[in-house]
Amino acid sequence: MTMSDQTIDTAEKPEFYLTEDHHPENSTNLGFWLYLMSDCLIFAVLFATHGVLGRNYAAGPSPADLFDLPIVALNTSMLLFSSITYGFAMLQMERNAKAETLFWLAVTGLFGAAFVGLELYEFIHLIHEGAGPTRSAFLSSFFTLVGTHGLHVTFGIIWLITLMVQVSMHGLIEANRRRLMCLSMFWHFLDVVWIGVFSFVYLLGVLG
Repeated sequence: MTMSDQTIDTAEKPEFYLTEDHHPENSTNLGFWLYLMSDCLIFAVLFATHGVLGRNYAAGPSPADLFDLPIVALNTSMLLFSSITYGFAMLQMERNAKAETLFWLAVTGLFGAAFVGLELYEFIHLIHEGAGPTRSAFLSSFFTLVGTHGLHVTFGIIWLITLMVQVSMHGLIEANRRRLMCLSMFWHFLDVVWIGVFSFVYLLGVLG
């Protein structure tokens, strides 16, 4: 083989450069947004169900007879404060301040636990008064909607505690920052849903 043949041979061989553009945060955020959209559909169905059944009292108590708005307002403030404190936690995360981030996450968890506690107190009180979920269609839709939201908050608290353990052990690494961002979206989403519950179920129920 002559030198010219070798040159032609070399020129004809293509060279491939394989680069993998893989960003785990993009797939994580997309997947989590899809989950939140599915949760939106669930709550939309529950709101619609309550809108249809919310005035079917079956000769039983109405919202004006059952709901204690000052307690519900206190419960609402607990969740609103928890969103604010979670925002403080995210600000500290941006500063890479591990201890301060954990502190505000703990405060958020306490507010969330207070919210769930007050909700359980309300449920127990209603059942004790004979206004359980089987009493009427209104109460069935009420317990389902509010209870589903309460389960989401409970799950969020468990997730929050898990992330606090991970941050304590591994610090504010990229994976933990991504997880905290996802929980932030979830937590604020629950806050928005609860504002709808407070306005549509409690206020309109009592005033309507």
